[in-house]
Amino acid sequence: MLHVDLDQFIAAVEVLRRPELAGRPIIVGGRGDPTERAVVSTASYEARAFGVGSGMPLRIAARKVPDAVILPVDAEAYLAASEAVMATLRAQPDVTVQVLGWDEAFLGTETEDPEAYARQVQAAVLERTRLHCSVGIGDTLVRAKVATGFGKPAGVFRLTAENWLDVMGSRPTRELWGVGSKVSSRLAKLGITTVAELAASDPENLVTEFGPKMGPWYAQLGRGDGTNIVDDTPWVARGHSRETTFQRDLTDPAQVAGAVRELTARVLKDVRIEGRPVIGVTLKIRYAPFDTTTRARRIPATSDANELLARVLDLADEIEPGRPIRLLGLRAEMAMPDDARQGHTPTRGGW
Repeated sequence: MLHVDLDQFIAAVEVLRRPELAGRPIIVGGRGDPTERAVVSTASYEARAFGVGSGMPLRIAARKVPDAVILPVDAEAYLAASEAVMATLRAQPDVTVQVLGWDEAFLGTETEDPEAYARQVQAAVLERTRLHCSVGIGDTLVRAKVATGFGKPAGVFRLTAENWLDVMGSRPTRELWGVGSKVSSRLAKLGITTVAELAASDPENLVTEFGPKMGPWYAQLGRGDGTNIVDDTPWVARGHSRETTFQRDLTDPAQVAGAVRELTARVLKDVRIEGRPVIGVTLKIRYAPFDTTTRARRIPATSDANELLARVLDLADEIEPGRPIRLLGLRAEMAMPDDARQGHTPTRGGW
């Protein structure tokens, strides 16, 4: 199977709209104003060379690259470009497409020359959308996904059981798909710092730290093993999330209550489109300067707006009085269809 990943997708879409920006450091985030509270959504390769990355506060990114072009997020433009890319992928011969997000997808196909097929895909995407993509080839989804990173930009790379440890063995565990800095730190406490060490670990030894499900899964991940089935079943969102970063900290209880009500209305608008009842709510509170906590509650399945608002306001009662609030976020978890392939809808604002 193949994994297709658009190169610097959001920045590339902006360059298509503004060709004069080609080759310049581009940072996209918030409303494009580094004096406001916002984070980087993406950065061009030229900006990344200065250490700018997704999730970085926009003001810090601006200081790192004083001559960067800073642009506001235009989700509609990125969605339109994504849909054109995915339509192009689905138009390829004998292919199953499993979409992972705006800018990436797995392709399942039977071919004797996957490298040639990958080049064919790259050419088709470039011709249709003028966007470049990298392609990873693998005998499992994990290996295909990881391989893409070695192909960037606009290249092709293959990882299989035969070369997995040769390529990945000496690399830190955080370079694995699904292992971030927190998990890699927990693995390091167990004496596991490289992919090879994780691959050689006894899954049972990871159960105490990560539980009976995730412990063996991390060991499997270290070996690059897993499913080799590309599933094009439509991805059904488990929940919808919204969050707001306030340009000035909220301190007045009436301000907080109003913000919670507005946030709830926005999430409910998304939920109504799904037509499924809500079974859980989670309120995210970030106190100034950057102390984040969450409050969650399972609730009887309901689609009643007043009932849901009441449940969220109950959670809001647990907000510490007098503490300045920098950000509020709300997630509503919905009941899932029995035959759904579960997923998460991309968050508006970085949940």
